[in-house]
Amino acid sequence: MERREFVASLVAGGCAGMCVDLTLFPLDTIKTRLQSQQGFSKAGGFRGIYAGVPSAAVGSFPNAAAFFVTYEHTKSLIGPGGLGVTPQLAPVTHMLAASLGEIVACLIRVPTEVVKQRTQACPSSTTYQMLLSTLREEGFRGLYRGYRSTVLREIPFSLVQFPLWEYLKTLWSQRQGHTLSSWQAAVCGAFAGAFAAFVTTPLDVVKTRIMLAKAGTTTASGNIPLVLYDVWKSRGLTGLFAGSIPRIAFIGLGGFIFLGSYEKVRRMLLYQ
Repeated sequence: MERREFVASLVAGGCAGMCVDLTLFPLDTIKTRLQSQQGFSKAGGFRGIYAGVPSAAVGSFPNAAAFFVTYEHTKSLIGPGGLGVTPQLAPVTHMLAASLGEIVACLIRVPTEVVKQRTQACPSSTTYQMLLSTLREEGFRGLYRGYRSTVLREIPFSLVQFPLWEYLKTLWSQRQGHTLSSWQAAVCGAFAGAFAAFVTTPLDVVKTRIMLAKAGTTTASGNIPLVLYDVWKSRGLTGLFAGSIPRIAFIGLGGFIFLGSYEKVRRMLLYQ
């Protein structure tokens, strides 16, 4: 990847991440409270809907920037211009690039997500108080509780979203005979994101439960199959898909803003 492309991916990814996280934050809060073990009302209901927003603001730019730099760099390494992977294998390239991007981005995302979600589920505490509480009770390691479950949620999500996004863009581009505009890429992103959000909701429920669980409990140990079974046993299919509507809305709208603004800013930086 050339330096110009690196900078474009870094800046465009970071700007896109901040646009989504700050614009759609209330939907994310509602989703977290619907998925929490104590239930929506006890977790705060519609009160303090922006609880935890400082954590999201701090993490959104570097998190999204890390993802897109890794994503674009991996595509350039193993795509047609790199190792010479054929166009027929493009979906595999996109899957691998997205998976590596998520693994890297989660190193930044998880600590901010832990603090953010705990503040969302306990709006009487500030972001700073929740950060200090987590460090005091669990140490630095506590900030990475749920890393595995987050990665295991994000990789399947990206395996669906990004190949579907790239495929929809290619299909639409071929039908109209020229490259898509930014808003068209955004529409493709919305469809891809909404579909991926729905099918991965059970993994998102597990991730939320693990991050919100009290230290020392069975759930806090991060046993993903066990948490899935507990949710299924206590709340059935409804529990596994708790928060799916705000999650689909958040990621569908987020996909439109995120991938649309990413394409727009990246093209401006590359072709100005």
